[in-house]
Amino acid sequence: MRGHGYLVGNYVPGHSVVHRAPLWLKFLVVAACGTASFLIVDWRVSLLVFVVMCAVFLSTRIGMRRLLRTIRTVAPILLVIGLFQWWQLGGPTSARIVLNVLICVVAAAVLTATTPVQDLLDGVASLAKPFRRLGADPERFALTIAVMLRSIPYIAGAFADVRDSARARGLERNPRALILPVFITTVAYARQTGDALTARGLGEPEEPSEQS
Repeated sequence: MRGHGYLVGNYVPGHSVVHRAPLWLKFLVVAACGTASFLIVDWRVSLLVFVVMCAVFLSTRIGMRRLLRTIRTVAPILLVIGLFQWWQLGGPTSARIVLNVLICVVAAAVLTATTPVQDLLDGVASLAKPFRRLGADPERFALTIAVMLRSIPYIAGAFADVRDSARARGLERNPRALILPVFITTVAYARQTGDALTARGLGEPEEPSEQS
């Protein structure tokens, strides 16, 4: 399994300004990029923001290869989206939409690459604490993020392995040969993860304490 190559929360130790920045500031940048993706209406502004985010990523000294790998991961999906939007709405709108998505992807990559996973999960739990009075469980929310960070690279690795296996058998153009094995592997992985969490008592709601 080659899922490690797609690891979302792959923290890279470093001493850059971005590494040392407080977690709340990184969260704020990601939120700002997500908000900007809905507000920017000019593809040239989107391009400028994208270049700035790439510069921020490169300032971490993680390297151009990691940045290109991050972009390459979502490139096939963005290609389809871009072509469809070009056909429907024209080139400028298509470029704006694709660039806005890339802005969010690079911002998220900056966050995960410069923040240890445990610190990231603790920060997510802290952000969710104000919603406890509404019935939210911050610890369970953080656990959900942790499972997601582990599951995405596993599924991506499974798809890569299945694709190589199908190509070796001359079935790379057969959707069933690609989708069905990945679906079965994903369901099996989800059940194994659920069983492991249940065995450890994780994710279960706490029983209300009995009043004496």
